[in-house]
Amino acid sequence: MNIIACIKQVPDTEAQIKVKPDGSGIEEGGIKWVMNPYDEFGVEEALRLKEKNGGEVTVVSVGPQRAMETIRTALAMGADKGIHVCDPVFDGADAYATAMALAAAIKEIPHDIIFCGQRAIDDDSGQVGAILAELLGIPQVTVVTKLEFAGAAVKVIRPIEGAQLLIECPLPCLVTAQKGLNEPRYASLPGIMKAKKKPVEVKNAAALGITFAANAKISRFVPPPARAAGKIICADGTPEGKAAELAKLLREEAKVI
Repeated sequence: MNIIACIKQVPDTEAQIKVKPDGSGIEEGGIKWVMNPYDEFGVEEALRLKEKNGGEVTVVSVGPQRAMETIRTALAMGADKGIHVCDPVFDGADAYATAMALAAAIKEIPHDIIFCGQRAIDDDSGQVGAILAELLGIPQVTVVTKLEFAGAAVKVIRPIEGAQLLIECPLPCLVTAQKGLNEPRYASLPGIMKAKKKPVEVKNAAALGITFAANAKISRFVPPPARAAGKIICADGTPEGKAAELAKLLREEAKVI
């Protein structure tokens, strides 16, 4: 079985994000970069399929040179090899451009199942997986919380409002992973040492034979407004008095009741 996991490097969820004064982007100095958490679920599921059914796991990432660290993380978890699509033309790529770059790299190698995170925590668009499947001409199942290999197909659980869908999808296909699908493993020390010797192929736009420009561009980054100072309710100091004062403020100032 040939399994592919698409991964993206994103700022750590605990990083303090600051917008540049001109609004052109974020200040990247001092930020810790990590694998997108939803992509981690995809990598873990790919590794579990490999361990149960045999085969090979290839990780593919579009990003600058620093993304190589995230690729090595996936290799340390147990993936066999990587493909790093690295070219300045991909900087600021929108979902379609990113999916096109991934498709150009993936179509050159055998693939039975492709895993993507259901969304990335930086741009939060949730579009790359769906566009990638369309470009490759394969079916897709999204926001998957359970997966079972069934020979020439996979059976998956997809949550919907108040219920769950059980879907059977033929291979090859693309699956986007949701929280709850699994619990990603940590890279072991032997895994980290082995990852240094695993092959990673670096390709640019020319090597993939593609030229494009992002159709959607971010015009400006704007930080959220500063939170207003809190208000301490004293009233007469009794619980009843505080409750009455709080109810008055919620009705007259906040106008929520």
